[in-house]
Amino acid sequence: MKCPYCGFAEDRVVDSRESKEADAIRRRRECEGCNKRFTTYERIDEIPYMVVKKDGRREKFDRQKILGGLLHACQKRPISGAALERIVDETEAYVVDSPERERTTSEVGELIMSRLKDIDTVAYIRFASVYRDFKDVREFKVELEELLSGRDVKKKDAKF
Repeated sequence: MKCPYCGFAEDRVVDSRESKEADAIRRRRECEGCNKRFTTYERIDEIPYMVVKKDGRREKFDRQKILGGLLHACQKRPISGAALERIVDETEAYVVDSPERERTTSEVGELIMSRLKDIDTVAYIRFASVYRDFKDVREFKVELEELLSGRDVKKKDAKF
């Protein structure tokens, strides 16, 4: 901690106490350069992780919202709760690892869809239909054709 009086970077903690509201730790420090005392407060970093919506709005990241969407897409599918929890954990880690503390919903959605595609194609299509907001049957058909062509390529590669 830099001394506010002389700017020296070395100090020692003389006393530590919790604040009356219990939302911070109050520390009395003594500068090892000029021997003057000063007080610092240590608080929890409360800036939330955000997702940027397609229209530019920012919204707090919500694990439950991700899990709810996955549960809806995976309804009546043979997918374990542990697999869904892994997807939610990976998604949260992706948002938390962002240096700006935010990610776009398109980045988050693509990550989730890539994980679902590996687990269950029906759940993937369900999630994609809501996430990509298909306007008509043609858009839905294009997505299915891409999925099927990718699947055929995997089958051909597996034979060789």
